[in-house]
Amino acid sequence: MLAATEAVQRPADAKLLVVDSLRNIVHVPRTAFVEFLRPNDLVIANDAATLPASLSGVHQPTGKTIEVRLAGRTSLNPGEVKRFSAIVFGEGDFHLRTEDRPLPPPLEGGDTLVLGPLRATVVELLGHPRLVSLLFDGTADQIWAGLASHGKPIQYSHMQTSLEMWDVWTRIAGPPVAFEAPSASFILDWHVLAAIREHRAGFATITHAAGISSTGDEDLDQLLPFDEPYHIPVATAKAVELTRRRGGRVIAVGTTVVRALEAAATDDGHLRSGYGIAKCKIGPATQLRVVDAILSGTHEPGTSHYELLRAFLEDSTLERATSELIAHDYKTHEFGDSVLIHRLHR
Repeated sequence: MLAATEAVQRPADAKLLVVDSLRNIVHVPRTAFVEFLRPNDLVIANDAATLPASLSGVHQPTGKTIEVRLAGRTSLNPGEVKRFSAIVFGEGDFHLRTEDRPLPPPLEGGDTLVLGPLRATVVELLGHPRLVSLLFDGTADQIWAGLASHGKPIQYSHMQTSLEMWDVWTRIAGPPVAFEAPSASFILDWHVLAAIREHRAGFATITHAAGISSTGDEDLDQLLPFDEPYHIPVATAKAVELTRRRGGRVIAVGTTVVRALEAAATDDGHLRSGYGIAKCKIGPATQLRVVDAILSGTHEPGTSHYELLRAFLEDSTLERATSELIAHDYKTHEFGDSVLIHRLHR
């Protein structure tokens, strides 16, 4: 597939590949998404705003230039921002592919990283020379101010220009907790939300700390996605129960929504509200308990996002869909085209 190289959230020519519950594949404009909704369906999106999670700085013990990409935390509480897991790179910028970025200088517990106005201490390495636990100095307000003034959104080498914060915030962005944009929600704007209601379907949100998509290291990428905190509002849990009673379908906008909903599901398919940590890896062996369909970006084989799609489709159909994406020049990555995939007809 081709990489989307321009930061346009809703390009006029965006495409949508639809795989229905009978395994029929059709190609339509992405704006036609709402035409596949039925009365009583429920569309659920991630309302997380994207953090300026890329921080340039210096490894104080050696004076070497580094980049820190924040990659995880254990809480969505805005007051608990002192500790993060992070990926550390050596010198370079987004013009280099992630996998071509050099390693940072050797990191050890106790090392100080100077990141603009922020200082952070390496607490420990997390089983890899690039993956560390960081403890930031200062109060929560000081850390937030430092992130806002010095941080930038995580960049991608396939983009023509560097990304700004307004490029990676969705129209429904709320709490700043995502490390990379929940980009499936780029399709949403107020016209789409109004069209969902016009089709007598519902709309609800969850908050999920969407993690990073690539670490630049094959072994680390095998660990993705990392554990990610989420919050399911009471209203969303009630909306799911009502949708079930009315015979509607739950349609997740993005892989992060699938992870949160399935992590919060009970064995009998009910959805628990409240805070939690999504730890499970969703793949072909996963029995989905809440989600009936996913609206997502296009994903390439071998990625954790592609593995998640295998919970919706058997491999033969997913391979056929991938072939269709390639044949019809669909664009991939954050600002690319989309797929709408339904589970097998039950």
